[in-house]
Amino acid sequence: MKSPQTPAATAKVAESAPRTPASLEENWRDLVSDIGSEIASPLTSALERIHALTTSGRIDKAGLRALGDEIAAARQVGLNAQQLIRFGSGRLRQSHERVPLAATVSTMLTHRSRETQARGIVLQPTLKPVDVIVDASLLFSLLNVTLDWALAQAESQIAFNVDTKVWPAHGRVTCRFTQRAQDASQGSSNSNSKSSTPEIDSSTRSLNWRLIEQTAITMGLLLTHSQEQGVTTLSYEFPRTAGEDIEGVSTVEMDDGFGAASAMNSKPLAGSHVLVVASRRDVRVQIRDAIKHMGLIVDLVASVEEAVDFCRDGLPHAIVVESVLAGARLDQLRAEICGEVPGFAFIEIVEEGNTFEMSTFGEGNMARVGRAAIDSALTSVLTFELSKTL
Repeated sequence: MKSPQTPAATAKVAESAPRTPASLEENWRDLVSDIGSEIASPLTSALERIHALTTSGRIDKAGLRALGDEIAAARQVGLNAQQLIRFGSGRLRQSHERVPLAATVSTMLTHRSRETQARGIVLQPTLKPVDVIVDASLLFSLLNVTLDWALAQAESQIAFNVDTKVWPAHGRVTCRFTQRAQDASQGSSNSNSKSSTPEIDSSTRSLNWRLIEQTAITMGLLLTHSQEQGVTTLSYEFPRTAGEDIEGVSTVEMDDGFGAASAMNSKPLAGSHVLVVASRRDVRVQIRDAIKHMGLIVDLVASVEEAVDFCRDGLPHAIVVESVLAGARLDQLRAEICGEVPGFAFIEIVEEGNTFEMSTFGEGNMARVGRAAIDSALTSVLTFELSKTL
């Protein structure tokens, strides 16, 4: 799964050589080793902070935030590992849809603008309209992990371009950034190595990189990656680009749009982020348990103010909120988020009742689930609401 290792390496993933049983076994050993390393690093730092807290009995706000970030980083490694195993199982069912590539990239960047701004990263999109035939949920996942991978290395700016190659006429997404000084120097050092197997840079051995590679392989995309003079470029080509005639895709195979039914087939929510806002612990636990099988990142807070603080530096993909917390502050938070991300998924848990109600595609309404219907209906409602925006 590793790229050819030259200073300006290029790897066409779709043309990778078949793997032998021995190479597959070695690859899985490497993967398990990498998972252990990536989980151990943030957990070791977190444990050191906890030991310091135990000794002093005090922790400041910055230390508490760092502790939360370290635990979140370890959790993300676990989720990435689950995704890789899901791809490796060979049981993934894709639903091919005609997807507006530029609009999807724009949605992803808009959704994560708070996070990138908090990190001091400027996004530079140049997006030309082109439609491609892909599984919409896998595309959204690929774009998000690409941004995660770039954020871990970029100095100050990340450019995303969407265009169409002249020949062949493939839709294309390109991510380009200048590496931070330390990363660039490491890459230069590695590229000048006299070893017979020099490494391109450590980022191509991260789980995010592995997930990028495996998602691209699964989707049948052509992936290229290069590093030159401190600038990293990653590009995806889409062989099935929509035109009047779409080669290799029948009308039976292709769905039109982000339908909830097709979304259910490929479990698109794995890795999506849901914030649960409920004042009572038993309600938070009930919601968490009802959706825990979906492969989601789930965070729990007890008040609207905590939700506001949580969303300040980055938005989840959906918010599930207890109806007893309704009020002006929640309305304000919802208006702010929907102003940034139209159609953002809000689901209200109503105290009484065993029914549920989906939102419509208009503005100003949210989905509702009765508390007695959480176990039976919340999964379907959440899938539908997220499928409208992911």
